[in-house]
Amino acid sequence: MIQYKDLTASPNFFLMAGPCAIEDEETPLYIAERIVALTSRLGIPYIFKGSYRKANRSRVDSFTGIGDERALKVLRRVRETFDIPVVTDIHETQEAELAASYDIDVLQIPAFLCRQTDLIAAAARTGKMVNIKKGQFLAASGMEHAAHKVTECGNEQVILTERGNSFGYSDLVVDFTNIPAMQHSGFPVVMDVTHSLQRPNQASGVTGGKPQLIETIAKAAVAVGVDGLFFETHPDPSSAKSDGANMLPLELFGPLLERLVRLRQAL
Repeated sequence: MIQYKDLTASPNFFLMAGPCAIEDEETPLYIAERIVALTSRLGIPYIFKGSYRKANRSRVDSFTGIGDERALKVLRRVRETFDIPVVTDIHETQEAELAASYDIDVLQIPAFLCRQTDLIAAAARTGKMVNIKKGQFLAASGMEHAAHKVTECGNEQVILTERGNSFGYSDLVVDFTNIPAMQHSGFPVVMDVTHSLQRPNQASGVTGGKPQLIETIAKAAVAVGVDGLFFETHPDPSSAKSDGANMLPLELFGPLLERLVRLRQAL
């Protein structure tokens, strides 16, 4: 099982990847099996990602999940089946202990909530790794304060994630200087490739995306020395119940990882 100290020990970047949401009991296991085979062959430390509940939705009728406990049991099954850590989002303070009780290894603070002190502190006090996504409205320098909210609780296991900044009303732009700026804090930094390609606030109430630029963003992040990469992937993004518009099709994941590893080795 990968530990926090292992995230930056590998010559490769580490990987957080999986479906946006836990939609059923079979798909997460299928995705994990495929990615574990790839990362084992390529020597990439891997953390499986899946949200047990989607709280940040555009519309009231958007998919939110299959039930908290059912989804958390799926994540625990992925963890036990493949002996890999798992990461999931939390949105309210009481969710930290709930997720931790199902052996979630990394508690993720969504970008919109990265200034919520009580939420971050609740995650930190579980003793789990805490991944804080940088708000679309924040400069990189602001994330050091978020990280210190974790360390002040006696937990040094902090990960910071870049996911783009708001540009106008319905687009995001990535400033790659944010990666070394956040690394200056001493914590590993992840590039959330697929969420950085969202097109939020669409008139339809369904977030759009630009998946054709996934490789571009990932290569740029590797080129500037990012510690980890974050992708959402699905066997059929068009049928995914959340964030399908900016997902990477699972069948394209292997060739992309191979190219990214070669780029990392060339540096």
